[in-house]
Amino acid sequence: MKRITAAAVLTLADTAVAQDRPASVAAPAAIVADGTPAVPQALADETRPYMESRAASFDGWNPATRGVLIATRFGNTAQLHEVATPLGMRRQLSFEADTIAGASYARRRGDVLVVQKDVGGSEFWQLYTLKDGRLTLLTDGKSRNSMNAWSHDGRWLGYSSTRRNGTDNDLYVIDPRDPKSDRLVAKVSGGGWAIADFAPDAKTAVVAEYLSVNKSNLYLMTLATGRMVPIGDPKKPIAYGGARFAPDGSLWVTSDEGSDFQRLGRIDVATGRFTAIAPEPKWDVDAFDIAEDGRTIAYVVNEAGISRLKLLDVANRRVRIVPLPAGGIGGVEFAPWGALGFTLTSAKAPTDTYSLDPATLKVTRWTASETGGLDASRNVEPEFVEVKSFDGEPVSGFLYRPDAKRWPGRRPLLFNIHGGPEGQATPGFLGRTNYLINELGIAVFYPNVRGSTGFGKRFVALDNGPFKREDSVKDIGAFLDRFAGDPRIDAKRIAETGGSYGGYMCYAVAIRYGDRFKAANCIVAISNFVTFLENTQSYRRDLRRVEYGDERVAAERAKLVEISPLTRAKELKIPLMVVTGGNDPRVPASEANQMVAAVRANGVPAWHLLAKDEGHGYAKKENQDYQFWTSLMFWRANLLGGK
Repeated sequence: MKRITAAAVLTLADTAVAQDRPASVAAPAAIVADGTPAVPQALADETRPYMESRAASFDGWNPATRGVLIATRFGNTAQLHEVATPLGMRRQLSFEADTIAGASYARRRGDVLVVQKDVGGSEFWQLYTLKDGRLTLLTDGKSRNSMNAWSHDGRWLGYSSTRRNGTDNDLYVIDPRDPKSDRLVAKVSGGGWAIADFAPDAKTAVVAEYLSVNKSNLYLMTLATGRMVPIGDPKKPIAYGGARFAPDGSLWVTSDEGSDFQRLGRIDVATGRFTAIAPEPKWDVDAFDIAEDGRTIAYVVNEAGISRLKLLDVANRRVRIVPLPAGGIGGVEFAPWGALGFTLTSAKAPTDTYSLDPATLKVTRWTASETGGLDASRNVEPEFVEVKSFDGEPVSGFLYRPDAKRWPGRRPLLFNIHGGPEGQATPGFLGRTNYLINELGIAVFYPNVRGSTGFGKRFVALDNGPFKREDSVKDIGAFLDRFAGDPRIDAKRIAETGGSYGGYMCYAVAIRYGDRFKAANCIVAISNFVTFLENTQSYRRDLRRVEYGDERVAAERAKLVEISPLTRAKELKIPLMVVTGGNDPRVPASEANQMVAAVRANGVPAWHLLAKDEGHGYAKKENQDYQFWTSLMFWRANLLGGK
């Protein structure tokens, strides 16, 4: 009788498991995959390490423990965690089905934690206190609410809410320890209002009214009565960024008054006079925070998409530059004891939380997020690419090339167009997209067409209104011409993707330059500007009209219809993939439905992916994974020729 060894038993067991293993991955319960092929299990296995990278963004300090709050994901959605010491254990605080969109401990006190959360990506956020893993509702459970700022003593929290009529972003204050203290302070008109900061005595607050990327107003609001007095002349074409009170009561802001860029300085509350203190001659100051003692201000400069962290000594105006890798910096916040917390991401390192000692410039890493076991140092750094567009306007972007040793010769190229359009492509950790570069040899290009932020207020206004809108589409043509002469790019294998406004660009580029692209994957995309403006949520409709045009004006409506991709759907002849969220408050799912129907009516293949539990982009990991796998199959079929 032949003996069966232990190794043979294990082999038989493995074979049995393999035979029981499904051939394809089941779509998540909320995903409706229309016209897309099944995802092979082998594909999921092959890409698995790239699906398991994490991020740990800095959400603030805990004044009571001196720990940091971070948002990271260990399950299906990003949740709130606390880290007590650098590189210490991540202790999970929230355990919700949906992503925690924001969180903050009471300033200085740390005795109460408030979080902001919606359901299914609807962006109808509610505010809650979080304790012992449980949420206690502070707002009405129906309207859209946004956490604004804490008073300097940590008692009052300011927030904005559409509670009154569903459209206007009224201003409220609440002591979260006592929900009955909730009080409407000021009724306003419009969806762009927020309490930027409280004065040190908590009797007044600075209020920001956002009207467009190039126009905003500041007001001084009396908290007892809600009376608001403009700071400066609201009729002037000025945009303000952040606004913070220093301990001495002076008001610091970023402003583009007298400049093409946002500069850091003080503004006189009585006269509105702005004085630039740390002028950056060519770049925007994106964010800043003031130390509790008022002696130091940390600010972030946007140098063509790369963030530079700087420290300003208020007394002598000396500026020091913090040496950090080229990438993106966000969430800068001083702790009461002087440390500066921030988030940093770069091509070779995932998004993680760090702190800085302002005295010594020593940088301390608090989290080390996993990268699926992959060596992130092998990721490529992007190249800065700049060209002149059809009218001589310089436009630029970041190109990630695959390793030339592993992938010699001409390589396929994928354009990835950012949303906004008041947004910017910046260098950072690419996560799943690194699979395309490292394992498939696809180059990925992130353009900043006209209308992008970060290049001054003149540049960001170059696409405003319906009559300039297609100029940004023409910018893509200039990049195509540039890459046509690149010896390492295969001009016959170029595809594109983009989300939100980048999704509109994705449709429009597929129509205008369809003979130069192999396929288009358009995500949460505007297909018809008129139906988009009519159906987007009312609290944001007027803000979007400033950018795109007013569909109630006959001439603008006619032009909006003319330039809408749906109007020219018969000209879109390359394979199309469309991704959308069923709860999207910004670009409703109807925008995708009508485009898919029109393209299919012309005999063009269109894959359609809908997640019924998502909003403006997928936030749940199971949906993100399935979207990536489906997109990967789309690129293999239409960009790589089935490889």
